[in-house]
Amino acid sequence: MTSNDRLRAIIFGLFVISSMILFFVFPRVATPLLVCYVLTLILNPLLLFFERFGINRTASSALVVILLLFLTIYPIVKVTPLMVSEVNNLEVYIPKVESFLKSLYSQLQAFVAERTGYHLSSGYLLQSMNFIKDEFSAFVLLVPKYLGSALELIFIVPLFLFFTLKDMRNFRERITRLLPNKYFEKLYHLSFQFNRQIGDYILAKVIEASILGIIIFTGLFFLDIRFSLLFGLLAAVTNIIPYLGPVFGAIPAFIFIAAEYGMGTHFGGALILYLVANVIDIAIVFPLLVSKIVDLHPVLVVVSVILGSQLLGITGMIISIPLAAAVKLLINQMLKDVYEERY
Repeated sequence: MTSNDRLRAIIFGLFVISSMILFFVFPRVATPLLVCYVLTLILNPLLLFFERFGINRTASSALVVILLLFLTIYPIVKVTPLMVSEVNNLEVYIPKVESFLKSLYSQLQAFVAERTGYHLSSGYLLQSMNFIKDEFSAFVLLVPKYLGSALELIFIVPLFLFFTLKDMRNFRERITRLLPNKYFEKLYHLSFQFNRQIGDYILAKVIEASILGIIIFTGLFFLDIRFSLLFGLLAAVTNIIPYLGPVFGAIPAFIFIAAEYGMGTHFGGALILYLVANVIDIAIVFPLLVSKIVDLHPVLVVVSVILGSQLLGITGMIISIPLAAAVKLLINQMLKDVYEERY
């Protein structure tokens, strides 16, 4: 390695370290950059689509940002008042849900005592219910803060996004050129593959989650169940978590439905709805949209999710599949290099 290559390697290492420091020490600056990076990966195909019609990169970037702003701000303006209203109204039903859970737990205590002679303590239930109630109240109080942060991102991210889309190729080339020449081409090709695969994966997960959320919302709406919009959104958001996400999204809905409507027609209809929606997701949507993109064996996906949950909890479960796909890309490149060197 020449002295020039060593200098490039040192500069590249310093760039990576400084980026990590920025992310952990200054999260308020790093968060818009991270959101911008994710949006860049998702929107790059749309940018290329505009360029195919002869529109220059600057104009194409501006068109993409304007379209994103319209598709973001319009639904927020329409949906946010409804969501705030549903969250506020839901607080009224908490005592009813609390009473239902106590009754259910009392029945469980009686059943266990009759079958085993063991008496379950009520302390755990009361602690859990108080914890959930406190967390929900804290969440309601923090909603304005979250909305403020979201509005801040809406103003900052489009500006970052425009310049990232416009100068993405040059920026990636300049960063990779900090490496020694022998690694430049390989890293550039690898980063291109990684960005494309991760971008496609994120877009596919967003589409998958949206489809599930729309199915749940529509079904609950026609079943005349309150808070159908809130439960549909919850189903969409939690679906981002592999495997356990649909369960997390369904539990609050079924607790509320059982407490408010009983275990009759509404509960049965909602149960069928959630089962059908998740069968459609697992059997049709996920294989068509997600599996083909990451190209990972199902066993490897399960192992990745388990490892992610053990290391980083729910966050680890969310990022486990794209990280596994990235590791697979890296291993394939390394094996290819070894093969080329030998043969």
